[in-house]
Amino acid sequence: MDKQTIADMDQENYLQVFSRYNLVLSHGDGPYVYDNEGKKYIDFLGGIAVNVLGHAHPALVKAVSEQAGKMIHCSNLYYTEVQATLAKKLAAVSGLDRVFVGNSGAEANEGAIKLARKYGKTIAADKVEIITAEHSFHGRTLATLTATGQPKYQKGYEPLPGGFKHVPFNDIAALKAVMSAKTCAVMLEPIQGEGGVNIPDKDYLIKVRQLCDQYGALLILDEIQTGMGRTGKMFAYELFGVKPDIVTLAKGLAGGVPIGAFITSNKIAAAFSAGDHGSTFGGNPLACAAANAVLTVIEEEKLLENAQTIGDYLVDKLNALKSKYPALITEVRGKGLIVGAKLTLPGRDIVNSCLSQGAIINCTAGDILRFVPPLIITKDHVNEMIAVLDKTLAAV
Repeated sequence: MDKQTIADMDQENYLQVFSRYNLVLSHGDGPYVYDNEGKKYIDFLGGIAVNVLGHAHPALVKAVSEQAGKMIHCSNLYYTEVQATLAKKLAAVSGLDRVFVGNSGAEANEGAIKLARKYGKTIAADKVEIITAEHSFHGRTLATLTATGQPKYQKGYEPLPGGFKHVPFNDIAALKAVMSAKTCAVMLEPIQGEGGVNIPDKDYLIKVRQLCDQYGALLILDEIQTGMGRTGKMFAYELFGVKPDIVTLAKGLAGGVPIGAFITSNKIAAAFSAGDHGSTFGGNPLACAAANAVLTVIEEEKLLENAQTIGDYLVDKLNALKSKYPALITEVRGKGLIVGAKLTLPGRDIVNSCLSQGAIINCTAGDILRFVPPLIITKDHVNEMIAVLDKTLAAV
């Protein structure tokens, strides 16, 4: 079908909750995607930090295809080898003990919230408050959008669940001022992604960890966007020298197959017993096979090292554009392959212009160009995208 026919069908039948670009994507190959008219695009959005292996990676295609030929789904009433293997791998790379696999980032965060509340009540009946950060993003279910520190996502959904407080990110004094014996958890993104690629001071998370220990509260780190090697480490918390009580994952975990997970310690996990949590599709064999393949490829292809090396190169190239266009770019910030460039104007038109020239990038928080490409990219791919962005900025 042609592009307009597809768009018309979507607008007539699909729930109109997305502001879509006038583009129909048909397939991908490595760091490139193609539209249904055959045009090629360099993809520096990666499904919003999802396609960590790029598109149609042979190992991921093989794992999904082979598993689909064996079993796509069975109930969690039974063991499966792929689920047990994934749990073992995630426990090993995280330094924690217990894994629960669901279907999405919001579901992972919901599970973490539930576990934190249940654990808190083992200490005191009123130990239920959860503190999160302003400009955070934790999901779109009622609980996770309440945890999200952005009122625009909450408007119209009142009354919201109780027991959540928000403080400025990277402000330890503000956090200390609201913590109490009622605090069961502090929930943070190590680096805020949707909020604008906001990176905390190097000792901020260490101080948060100390406050949590002081008040007997859990530290939940939302690594849905930063996990799976995005920062050059498997988890961003490794960059800051802290260890969470619960970490949540999704996005890149299965390279594009829907999945989510939270990981915790034996001590915290003991607050849950049979029947306290569950998911019909969570941890299904297909998604687990995909996640196992992603973890294997990240190790075998040394993608953590690549994310760091190419991330540094990307930052250098963006800083060169900052020097060239000081009236347009005021700051470049990031770790590994989650990078933001702050603009002096809204970024939507720049994104649209790049798209028309064959480069997919993203704007978040209104004026932050966000780059979260596949972890497989090379310097040549960076150069290709930078050339398009340079041309676009020159025309502003």
